[in-house]
Amino acid sequence: MDNFQNHLLIAMPGLDDPMFKRSVTYICEHNAEGAMGIVINHPMPVKVTELLSQLQIEHDEQSHAAKAQVCAGGPVQSDRGFVLHTPKEGYTSSMRLNNDLMVTTSRDILEKLTTEEAPDKFILALGYAGWSAGQLEKEMAENSWLMIPADNNIIFEMSHAEKWQGAAHAMGIEVWQLSPEAGHA
Repeated sequence: MDNFQNHLLIAMPGLDDPMFKRSVTYICEHNAEGAMGIVINHPMPVKVTELLSQLQIEHDEQSHAAKAQVCAGGPVQSDRGFVLHTPKEGYTSSMRLNNDLMVTTSRDILEKLTTEEAPDKFILALGYAGWSAGQLEKEMAENSWLMIPADNNIIFEMSHAEKWQGAAHAMGIEVWQLSPEAGHA
């Protein structure tokens, strides 16, 4: 496989870096220069309402969206917000990743997250995961990750706690069956 874009990376049990332990990462971009992804299952102790208040963005504190947890999207630019969301017209800054998914860093979506103009589903993450040219391919060869095509059910419907096992299960694997030791047969 030459391109991992629009796939989910599932951390192998032996990957013990705190940022990526038991992580599921959506790969937004992958090309000859490297890769960029957003960890979608590591909630922070911060709710969307707290972040919007900190940014002085008016919002409905009682909305379902306001009560969602913000995720730690990765170690790069952890002070910058990324919104992974279902398609919704009117967000000119959102980049379409596939027919069912968009991403943006634009403030306009934050201003609408708790209104009727919000996308149906979203994940708000601070930071992203980045790999230099060839680095992700090397990590794949070292068995640090499993990979499956992106699935909005895993991204948006499962709780953060369910995503790691749920993504592995989508491959027909139970994570308890995986060895924490990497190797080649």
